[in-house]
Amino acid sequence: MKNLYFCILFIVFASFFVGCKDTKKQAEIIEQDSIVYNVEEISDQTLYGRCGDGSAMHTLELITDAGDTLYFVVNDDSVSNVKGGMAAGDRMAVMVDPDSSDEDAQRALEVINLTTLLGKWVSLDKSFELQEGGVVISNVKEPKPYVEWKILNGQLVLSADTFKVFELGVDTLMLENEKGIFAYKRLK
Repeated sequence: MKNLYFCILFIVFASFFVGCKDTKKQAEIIEQDSIVYNVEEISDQTLYGRCGDGSAMHTLELITDAGDTLYFVVNDDSVSNVKGGMAAGDRMAVMVDPDSSDEDAQRALEVINLTTLLGKWVSLDKSFELQEGGVVISNVKEPKPYVEWKILNGQLVLSADTFKVFELGVDTLMLENEKGIFAYKRLK
């Protein structure tokens, strides 16, 4: 009888340990284009650096964080792919067109001026401040306040929400996701 008791007890404990799952890992799995990815496995293809003095209306000179100087063709379509403007010394995030074949300058799919992105932003229902180092200061009274931010493959990730930067100006920030476009104004 004791052996049966210990056997049942062993099975209960073994099933308890096997049944425990890390819910944080499950929360980090996202679905993109009908393919499921783990957020930790997605590599960031964005290039980071400073806007150089050689930048012009249709060309971005990027001095990368590694110290390389690269040139990109920007604004070659009727719609600007530069969000936040280009000023020498500003911190930039660039998504490169993998199909561009020009040896002198590659084509930039998306350029986000991170210097312009930093600051206090407010809408009717949200208020937050994007700071250096991925920190977000947010109104803690909100049901789901933002606490961190980063750029991942040309998109803005605010805590668990991912947005395309639809428009970025001196006083305007418009973010887009599957729920719609969210407009913010800069708070000075």
